[in-house]
Amino acid sequence: MSSAARHTPSGLITLSEATLSKLPEGVERPGFDRSRLTPGIVHIGVGNFHRAHQAWYLNRLMKMGLAQDWAIIGAGVRPYDAAMREKLLAQDCLTTLITLDPDHQSAEVVGSMIDYVPITDGHGALIAAMADPAIRIVAMTVTEGGYYQSGGALDTEHPDIVHDAARPDHPRTVFGAIIAALRLRRDAGAGPVTLLSCDNLQGNGAILKRVVVGLARLSDPVLADWMESHCSFPNSMVDCIVPATGERELGFARDFGINDAAPVSHESFRQWVIEDDFCAGRPPLERAGVSFSASVHDYEKMKLRLLNAGHQVVANAGALLGLETIAEATAHPLVGAFLRKVLTEEVTAYVAPVAEFTPAQYVALIERRFSNAAIVDTTRRVAFDGSSRHPGFVLPSLRDALAAGGPVSGLALTEALWARYCLGMTEAGAVIEANDPQWDKLTECAREAAVRPQAWRASMAIWPGTTALPTHSPGGSLSLVRKGSRPRLLPISPSWSGPPTYRRWCAVRFGETAPGVPDPHPTVSG
Repeated sequence: MSSAARHTPSGLITLSEATLSKLPEGVERPGFDRSRLTPGIVHIGVGNFHRAHQAWYLNRLMKMGLAQDWAIIGAGVRPYDAAMREKLLAQDCLTTLITLDPDHQSAEVVGSMIDYVPITDGHGALIAAMADPAIRIVAMTVTEGGYYQSGGALDTEHPDIVHDAARPDHPRTVFGAIIAALRLRRDAGAGPVTLLSCDNLQGNGAILKRVVVGLARLSDPVLADWMESHCSFPNSMVDCIVPATGERELGFARDFGINDAAPVSHESFRQWVIEDDFCAGRPPLERAGVSFSASVHDYEKMKLRLLNAGHQVVANAGALLGLETIAEATAHPLVGAFLRKVLTEEVTAYVAPVAEFTPAQYVALIERRFSNAAIVDTTRRVAFDGSSRHPGFVLPSLRDALAAGGPVSGLALTEALWARYCLGMTEAGAVIEANDPQWDKLTECAREAAVRPQAWRASMAIWPGTTALPTHSPGGSLSLVRKGSRPRLLPISPSWSGPPTYRRWCAVRFGETAPGVPDPHPTVSG
């Protein structure tokens, strides 16, 4: 911990344990003795979302005098995690959270994290931290694409997995590190841990179990059996819109008088639903507002298919129109109407209600949240890694609709807009820089789809771990055509006549305006 208060030349207070009492009035402080905290959780992937979500729930418990032995130790497995570690350790692992509501802002410093393990080759420090008997939960946010999935199973041919199977004593992946730690725990009699995924995956606990146990089985089947019978892997659903931190967010902290190297802005809405399956105990998270449910699958399905899929609906369309933020895109009369129509008419039929919301109520909530202009969540950030997000968020509803004979034109258009996005140019001709781990493959396939649309639908390179969509689907197919020197997208449906632009098509087919609605972007109409 820092030993003295530090002040910047501008008079801002640099965030640290020593300066908490000197923070400006109105900034909420942890309010508990952090020196008395002991670790109980290792969290891998200490990004903005974790600090605005899971760390906030733990901080809330600690302010009640609870969970003092459940403090978080942060961890990472990639070289870029070292920069975050350096920033957070310099301010004693404190984070300023800034709530952005349409009509006001508030700031709170959370202190539930007390250390951050070094990032090293072979992950020795991380393995040692997870092997500590005091640790009872290992949680993670490693992104949807970080689970080495292929066709619904562990991708045993991926170079990282091949390496960890051959060198379990010197792992490359987070899952290899977990296996190494569990081997130490078993051999020392330290007992199992709960492994908790906090990523946006349907059945994230089941997927995590499949990866960890499957990888262990490649090198140590006996250990794999022990893990399968002793560790727990609860499914969970997490929800909070948390933008990336840039100069604007740093400025928010400064506006509250705080010099924080890694502040986090977020909306006021939060939700966390978990299966109550913790083999080594857990903090009383329900006291902080977490829901424990045997029906997590229904919550996951509602959130992933409506909110996360809705983000993809808005992000690609908005980015192509040159709209920088999700709020701007949702406010656009055509994109916002497109979002509402797709979710209401093509997705909600395949989503069950939960205790708090019907699907229709959840769609209305999503529209309000997406429309929060105080949250500067960029279309580029949301569109990132579409090769993981579309298969997980959009395609499941498309498959259900095809199987049920329901309408799919809007979902199909959503996928066509993604293809159009991957061509790398907006409607105004601005370049879209690479925005996916598979960007080169996506761009190549999008160019082929401009001539042969089936190439996009069938490409396994784009949708890893999925099967191709049916060749014939109700509501027509998708086509990319060229107009002048730039690719233009036209959705083709049996009920159409003539070639309206896709924005005009959105207005007629998905908007609430009459067919004669003026095009708000006449300079790019065709």
